[in-house]
Amino acid sequence: MNDSIFKKVEKKTKINKNAILSLAEKLKSGNFKDEKVLNEVISELSFMTGKEISAEKRDKIIKAIQSDKVPKDIENKW
Repeated sequence: MNDSIFKKVEKKTKINKNAILSLAEKLKSGNFKDEKVLNEVISELSFMTGKEISAEKRDKIIKAIQSDKVPKDIENKW
């Protein structure tokens, strides 16, 4: 991927290329029925965005993903 794209993203979000690629690898190879994998991804996203996620919200997210209650066409939701 083009480094200039990563530089633009980093400038805007303060999230560096390595963090993005690490998350992408987890998403690519992760088992999203595995609670441990989901916890790692949620924790990483929380850290990257600087947003804390309560245990209750984390549990809701995990349950929604594990039970396939996440919309497949998210881009059409907004």
